[in-house]
Amino acid sequence: MDRRSVLLCGLVAALSACGEPAPRKTGGVGTARPGDRVASAASVPVRSGVLVDMPGNAQLLVVQPRSGEFRAFNPACPHVGSMVNPPAGGVITCPLHGSAFDPASGAVRKGPATSGLTEVAITLSGEDLVLA
Repeated sequence: MDRRSVLLCGLVAALSACGEPAPRKTGGVGTARPGDRVASAASVPVRSGVLVDMPGNAQLLVVQPRSGEFRAFNPACPHVGSMVNPPAGGVITCPLHGSAFDPASGAVRKGPATSGLTEVAITLSGEDLVLA
């Protein structure tokens, strides 16, 4: 066996030892049900938001566009399904193709997406945000 073959075999063995990659997160509530906790209200910054891991390998984007006003959206961009970033500078942006969305409504502000983010109903229960 020549040197390149030995190196290639070693690389293949090292990569296979890493195991399966983590499954890609999907947008939405996953296996959560109404009444399940989404996040603490205190963890969502005013005029910004956070991506929250949900059961079933899913994520939600929870935003607080104005103090005390909370919204949740499926963070999968309607254009091709990439996950959007939390709001920055008053806009939610998809890093893949640059679509922009309104943090208060999820409405599309700039394409290529032609529709807004899908809202997920949440409510404030004590200090927690829960699925409605």
